[in-house]
Amino acid sequence: MLKPVLMSAVLLAVTGTLSAADIVDAKDPEKIRQLAQGYGSATLTTDSVGDPMIRGRIDGTGYSIMFYGCSQNLNCKNIQFTSAWQTEGQYTLEEMNQWNRLARFGKAYLDDEGDPVLEMNVNLDFGVTERNMDDTLDWWRVALTKFRNEVLTK
Repeated sequence: MLKPVLMSAVLLAVTGTLSAADIVDAKDPEKIRQLAQGYGSATLTTDSVGDPMIRGRIDGTGYSIMFYGCSQNLNCKNIQFTSAWQTEGQYTLEEMNQWNRLARFGKAYLDDEGDPVLEMNVNLDFGVTERNMDDTLDWWRVALTKFRNEVLTK
């Protein structure tokens, strides 16, 4: 019986514990902005209702990170990456559906004007490690680049 307890103590000592500084959640938009800056420009601002919003660019493509589940513009619970393109209506629902069938990250649709939009929702209610958030930003970069190169190049 002592052996499992001892092994747990050793494992905890070796791996350490995560500090609050290692956890990223939607309550800290500035931390998310700092991580996003590793992929291009990123500016923290607010949306039309006063909730935090990050505007950024990755490889020349603009995007926003919207914060949701906020209480009085603070203590947000999740985020949504969004990028939209103004076009002349040359994209079809079939193309968006094809993307959604094949892509693991980022959902696509046509907005009210028939323009393509790419979004990716992320639940941060209980936080993730900084490495996980950085990986999420990289998945957004991959989805954004792939969508731009594979869908919007016709």
